Amino acid sequence: MASERPQAVMVTGAGRSIGKAVAERFCAEGARVHICCLTEESLEAVLGANPGMSGSIADVGSADAVGRWFEEGLSTLGTIDVLVNNAGISGPRAPVEEIEDDEWHRVVDVNLHGMFHCIKRAVPVMKARGAGAIINISTASTRVGMPLRTSYVTSKCAVDGMTRNLARELGPFGIRCNAILPGIIDNPRGRRLITHLAAERGQTVEEAHERYVSFISTRSLIDCEEVAEAAFFLAQDAARNITGQLIGVCGNLEWEE
Repeated sequence: MASERPQAVMVTGAGRSIGKAVAERFCAEGARVHICCLTEESLEAVLGANPGMSGSIADVGSADAVGRWFEEGLSTLGTIDVLVNNAGISGPRAPVEEIEDDEWHRVVDVNLHGMFHCIKRAVPVMKARGAGAIINISTASTRVGMPLRTSYVTSKCAVDGMTRNLARELGPFGIRCNAILPGIIDNPRGRRLITHLAAERGQTVEEAHERYVSFISTRSLIDCEEVAEAAFFLAQDAARNITGQLIGVCGNLEWEE
């Protein structure tokens, strides 16, 4: 991945949280970064705060939308060195028999098919260069399971499998593929989940938080910047022999309820 020019990086789902932190981490190091967001509001906020970053609106669950995003990204960047597949949705929280068919398909379309659409378009460019890094954002929940979240966990288990398989397929072309498995992120979504669990169990938010982190070996939630740091490292020459790995940034999540 060594180059005299700045890295050309494309990041999905960069409107907030992990995706935003990843895009900003690369941008801070001088990389040329092209992002996609789901809404105009989030896109304008991120680009406004990060001069030099470019991006456009795209729903990665749509192959056509991804195609347009890649055309725009490659036109802007000229090439792609790093693809970070971050976009994803949590899907329904429900017993498996109550999951609606359209809810199931939407989760798989975004979380799995979205990564496929992006990888399919990035790989030819990377093959032509003889180098590239693909980083898929999965979840530590694939290791422990999570009741009532079958669509989400299933989609991410498929991401883990795709990551390992692509490492074998693409390695001979100089392309590495790894997945990061974040734990419970300290962001508004994570805090809302704890608040929801507190109400559901008749606990205070503090009590729910303490029980939640009791299943994390380090007893702490994860900052988005920690995930971003791991993604940045995996895209550098120092990680040139790291591929096919599922790397937990989760404090060693032991269990989830």
